[in-house]
Amino acid sequence: MIPLRDNIPSRTTPLVNWIVIGICGLVFLQQVQEDPNLPGMVERYGMIPARIQSPDSPVEIPVAMEQQRTPRGIEFRTITREAVPPAVPPVLTMLTCVFLHGSWLHILGNMWFLYIFGDNVEDRFGHLGYALFYLTCGVAASVVHYISDPSSPVPTIGASGAIAGVMGAYFIWYPKAHVQTLVPIFVFIQILVLPAPLFLGIWFLIQFVNGAMMGAGTASGVAWWAHIGGFAAGVAFALLMGRAHLLRPRNDQRLRGTEQLGLYQR
Repeated sequence: MIPLRDNIPSRTTPLVNWIVIGICGLVFLQQVQEDPNLPGMVERYGMIPARIQSPDSPVEIPVAMEQQRTPRGIEFRTITREAVPPAVPPVLTMLTCVFLHGSWLHILGNMWFLYIFGDNVEDRFGHLGYALFYLTCGVAASVVHYISDPSSPVPTIGASGAIAGVMGAYFIWYPKAHVQTLVPIFVFIQILVLPAPLFLGIWFLIQFVNGAMMGAGTASGVAWWAHIGGFAAGVAFALLMGRAHLLRPRNDQRLRGTEQLGLYQR
């Protein structure tokens, strides 16, 4: 499912949201200019759980798969090499990894979700509070991913965990919101208007099921538990901040109509 827009207009300019999107974009442009044959930013700033677990020990990271024919048939062997030292203390890569991405699809998908849901969460937190919240959710997601597989030599990158935290807060604070959603149904594509809690609940269920089935996600290439941890952190922060009365009033009194899609505004 791909969200197209929600029906809650922003009261303020989401400055932090745009700054985060801009930083991620600039960092990725730097990444794509790197020589693919040399160690790059992913190795120096990405989170490698094994490096955090044993910061003074060398880490062999996977770089390719080699196909071999054996008497038992075709087998695959992972080719590894020693990772270059991190540019920051290993524990800080739990934060720096949040600003790195692995492909155009990766960054465009992440930034689109952040664009859809981040502005309204920033509305309630305020600019500084939202910045701290976003970074904290990113670190929380990294911590949960690390706990799920602390000996993994695979670099972990991406803003998905932090954005999952934004989605978790949105889930709590905007129960009456609706999301215009692109939904593939077999070979057909439908545009449906879904209640935001339903959209986000389905998204979280997908992450949880995949996380339970695949573990840390090394084989699939997706850090499922980072998504789960980020979402849970966002939910927890939303509940705690709401009870502490440290938030701006909710904005869903200005909900637009859900029947006429032309009323959706962003």
